[in-house]
Amino acid sequence: MPHSAVSDRARDRTHALFIVCVLAAAGMVIAVLAAAPSRVSARELLGDPRTPGDAAFIASHRGGAATAPENTLPAIAAALAGGFDYVEVDVALTFDRHPVLMHDATVDRTTDGHGRIAELTLAEVRALDAGSWFDPRYAGTRVPTLEEFLDALAPSGGRAIVELKGEWDAAAVGSAVAGVTARDLEDRVALASFDARTLALAAAASDVVSRLLILKHVPTDVVSAVAEAGARGVVVSRKAVLARPEIVDQLHAADARVVVYTLNRDAHWDAVTALGVDGIVTDDPHTLSEWQRAYAGSD
Repeated sequence: MPHSAVSDRARDRTHALFIVCVLAAAGMVIAVLAAAPSRVSARELLGDPRTPGDAAFIASHRGGAATAPENTLPAIAAALAGGFDYVEVDVALTFDRHPVLMHDATVDRTTDGHGRIAELTLAEVRALDAGSWFDPRYAGTRVPTLEEFLDALAPSGGRAIVELKGEWDAAAVGSAVAGVTARDLEDRVALASFDARTLALAAAASDVVSRLLILKHVPTDVVSAVAEAGARGVVVSRKAVLARPEIVDQLHAADARVVVYTLNRDAHWDAVTALGVDGIVTDDPHTLSEWQRAYAGSD
């Protein structure tokens, strides 16, 4: 009997210790989950889904491309100062895998240089004049890096749609995501791409930073395409959404948003606003803003 009592006490102590360990482990898991940021919702990032006639948010195309050289810091500053909902920029990789703001595959149109961005080093790109082509006042303006853009965005309170041009590798995507995260911009920046693999790499790098799928043509099952990409919505061409207007309601029902690019005429703004799209990318955000005020006043 004494031996049995000792064994029972030992078992009780072991059981109690086991419970303490389980509770401690559970507490650690809860603490980690509580500390980890949750994924930014479509509503937090892009607002409530619009209904037909509602004003869409305005995304200033390539920075403030109407008032300063596109995808440069002066253009970014102009867009942010204008108070538009979003600034949209394009980011491409140099030969040595540094992300810089550039739309075209070559530097020929928007700098005094020549050649493909993917074949030029960061130092070579940074040596180019990216302003004189637009206006002599901007002579000497440099092609900014993604880091410089994020540094400008962070204190402004503004939001951004960042298009990752071409195909990105895991290291480059991870670096871009880290730049967003380091500046606490997870709820203010959406990474967008035509390339599903690039979006998949962004998802692997962070389940918090939002993604948008860019579409020139709408797939048959666009809702499934967005879900598979883990995206918060689509950035789609005007022609595509007008050909398939039902996708606006379909995506809204799936809690996804619809952004249309790149519209610069009131007839185009009117057509997509009537469908209830959520965002419009434009080269002329000032005029679009005025048009929206007039449109609302005409009701």
